[in-house]
Amino acid sequence: MTDLILPAGAGRKLITPAQEVTFKATKEMGSSVSIFEVVVPPGFDVGAHVHSEAQEFFYVLDGELDLLCFEPTERTDSAWHTWVSAKGDHVVRAGEGSCMFVPTGVPHAFRNATDKPARMLFQCFPSPIHEDYFEEIAEIWSRGTGVDPAAVEEMRKRYDVGQLTPLVYEPPAPRIPGQDTHANKSGR
Repeated sequence: MTDLILPAGAGRKLITPAQEVTFKATKEMGSSVSIFEVVVPPGFDVGAHVHSEAQEFFYVLDGELDLLCFEPTERTDSAWHTWVSAKGDHVVRAGEGSCMFVPTGVPHAFRNATDKPARMLFQCFPSPIHEDYFEEIAEIWSRGTGVDPAAVEEMRKRYDVGQLTPLVYEPPAPRIPGQDTHANKSGR
């Protein structure tokens, strides 16, 4: 098999507590667009951000993600989930087959507000900006120590990520065996 044809599940993987990223097309392969398959766990919110040079495309393969891609009438620095554009655009709950194109300079975000993992195809132009970003963020996560916010902000600047609201990862509380969170009122 050539390096340019990947079977399902193949590709270099970066796995962190917050994401699983599989590299599908890279600069090393000769691509001007970086393409990744990303598993987004429940409770992951990338935070609203903007790129001054990069363009992105997201395609939901499985599950649901909340998506934002517009300039809000007011940028708040705590949460993007309630932002509204001057035209009345709101955050969209996007299911399988939904996609989002992000032009340069447009605030955007995604989060998995469900209790199941979501999977998406993610493309970024130009490569290798997000390839390198994912490599460095995976290294930071793998250290297992506290993360220096100033160092992360400096890293984001190097990779054209203007963070507007915080990245948040709050996995749902584990279910306790024998405890039914959706009690059946009929007793069955």
